[in-house]
Amino acid sequence: MSFKTVNAWKDLQPEERGASVALGNFDGVHRGHQQVIAQAAKAALAEHTPLGVITFDPHPRRLFRPTEPAFKLMTHAQQARALGGLGVDLLYLLPFDFEMASFGDREFVEKVLVQGLGVKHVAAGFDISFGRGRTGSGDLLKAYGQEYGFTVSIAEPVAGQDGEKFSSTGVRDALRDGHPEQAARILGRPFAIEGVVRRGQQLGRQLGFPTANVEVEDYVVPKLGVYATRTRLPDGREVPGVANLGNNPTTGIVETRLETWLFDFDEDLYGQVLETDLIAFLRPELKFDSLELMIEQIRRDEQEARAIVAPGF
Repeated sequence: MSFKTVNAWKDLQPEERGASVALGNFDGVHRGHQQVIAQAAKAALAEHTPLGVITFDPHPRRLFRPTEPAFKLMTHAQQARALGGLGVDLLYLLPFDFEMASFGDREFVEKVLVQGLGVKHVAAGFDISFGRGRTGSGDLLKAYGQEYGFTVSIAEPVAGQDGEKFSSTGVRDALRDGHPEQAARILGRPFAIEGVVRRGQQLGRQLGFPTANVEVEDYVVPKLGVYATRTRLPDGREVPGVANLGNNPTTGIVETRLETWLFDFDEDLYGQVLETDLIAFLRPELKFDSLELMIEQIRRDEQEARAIVAPGF
C-alpha cells in the first residue's frame, strides 16, 4: 500500500480503516517516536494490517494556548516524508477542534479509534495521555483495548548512551541553546527548516554571497546566529553552505528568517521549496559598524563552515 494522508476520522473508506497504529503527536519523529512506530509496525506485520500513525492538526497545545511562541519541529510535509521513510502506510492527520477536545478518554477511544478508524492495535509512548483533561493513560488504554477488541503496546522510554531521554522538549531545548548536534542525536537526523525562497533586499548578491531567504514561521526558533548548513534542493541535490538565522541587525530586517549562502552555487531559487539542515552553530548574530566588517566576518564564517560541511573545498 502506498503512503496516504487521511485528514478525517468519520466516514472513512474501507481501505482507510483497520490499521495497526501509533498514537501521539510525533512532532520531530525523533528516536523515541520511532520506537513507538516500530511497535505498531510489528503488530501490523503480525496482524496483516496497514501501518498507521495518528496525530493531530493543529497540535493540541496550539488550540489551548494560541498565544504561546512557535514550537514546531517540522512541517506536515516533513513529517509525512519522515513517516513514509519508516514504512507508514496511513498518516491520520486528525483535526484537533473543539469537538475532538471535548471527548473524554472513553469517548475518544470509542468514537475515534473504534468507530471511526477501526483500529486493530494501538502503540503509544510510556507518557501517553488522551481525552479531555488528559485523563487517559497507558494502563487505561490497555483496559479499553480489552473492552473494545484491539491490542495495545506501550513503549518504554528511549535514551541515548549518556542517559538523556529522547523527547521533543529535549530537541527544542538543544536548539534554543545553540546545540544542533545534540538535537540531531535525539532526532536521528539534523533539524531542518523548510520553506519557500522569498526575495529579500538582495544585498548579499551585491556583496558577492547571494542568499536564499526562508521565513521561520511556525518552527521553534533556534538560537539566533550563524550556522554551517546543508540544503536540499527540489531535485534532490544537497549543497553545503553557511546561514544566518535571525533578524539581521546590520541591515535592519526585523522578522526572523534563515538566510543561506549556498557554496559554489549560482542558480535562481526564488519560489522554490528548500530544506536546510542546521549542522553546527558557529557564532551569535552580530551587529557590524560597517559592511566591510560584515564581509570580513562572513568570509571567516565561510571558512569555518566549509571545514565542517564541505571539507576539501
